[in-house]
Amino acid sequence: MTLTLAQKIERQFARALFALPMFLIRLLAGAPIVRDGLTLDPQVQLLLKLQQLGGKKLVKAETPVARMRTNLDIESNILVPSLPQLEAVNDLMLSGPAGPIPARLYRPRGVGQRAPVLLFFHGGGFVLGSIDSHDAPCRWLAAHAGCVVISVDYRLAPEHPFPAAIDDAYAAFRAVVARAAEFGIDTARIAVGGDSAGGNLAAVTAQRARADATQPSFQLLVYPTTDATLSAQSIDTFASGFLLERSSMVWFVDHYLPAPQDRRDPLCSPLFGEPAGLPPAFLMTAGFDPLRDEGEAYAAKLQAAGVAVEVRRYDSLVHGFLNLSGGIDAAAAAVGDAAAALRKAFGSKPAI
Repeated sequence: MTLTLAQKIERQFARALFALPMFLIRLLAGAPIVRDGLTLDPQVQLLLKLQQLGGKKLVKAETPVARMRTNLDIESNILVPSLPQLEAVNDLMLSGPAGPIPARLYRPRGVGQRAPVLLFFHGGGFVLGSIDSHDAPCRWLAAHAGCVVISVDYRLAPEHPFPAAIDDAYAAFRAVVARAAEFGIDTARIAVGGDSAGGNLAAVTAQRARADATQPSFQLLVYPTTDATLSAQSIDTFASGFLLERSSMVWFVDHYLPAPQDRRDPLCSPLFGEPAGLPPAFLMTAGFDPLRDEGEAYAAKLQAAGVAVEVRRYDSLVHGFLNLSGGIDAAAAAVGDAAAALRKAFGSKPAI
């Protein structure tokens, strides 16, 4: 997305600030924050401190949803990394159950016409987020994982509550399979992935596509939400102060799943679905994330069913680290691990 001059200045200031020597970062951040036996990353602690001083919150119930969407698109692009040049970035439409679904295709250089592909679903609690909010991570993953990335702009609540998002996600998967030759991709190497709500959609899409002739070959699940009942212990442990808060989660779920929707339905809570026969997964969680425990519970359920899963917790990080890799060193390392997991699954090489 195009930033204003003020937003560009804020981005440059943020990059300069978080590039300071670590002893200065620690001094500015204050006394270390320890919770549940874990110590918060000092760069993250400074970021949270600045957000608090600036009155910035992911969700403010009194703010119109449209404004919160715009705010997230902007904030998500402040701490993005330096982005590689790609061969092509094209906006397109995929066939959906309620009309065309907008999507964006990222093709790195040198991947050929039978490239592996990551079908990506953005986070945002099923209410916020967009192709633009996650444009930078998609560009970065395309180049560093050596694969095509197709980012899906599924319908959002409250205008389109459950099951609109998952219906769009599954339709997008089937549309990409059907148009594989046009997109220059290899359907034997098609991963589904996403962060937060997008990780939920990726997991549910993998479950829904299990009986399809072409199934996902891999899952990249980044701090996914898997249990809409909001019963995990980490939701209380990290209820406030760490970007995603319990009150925000309740707000998101109430918009996406208005009563009397069964919140244990596997189409909204993959933790209660059938895991047998699903593709291998790389599942990432953050130590200071309310979603941590339900993500790890889903990984354990997959493993118990015989699914090959690598689960990795990034102890010092918070929810949303996928969009922080341009300023937070630990986040950059974590996103690098995501690219490495894709390369391993695809047998690909970096395209940079």
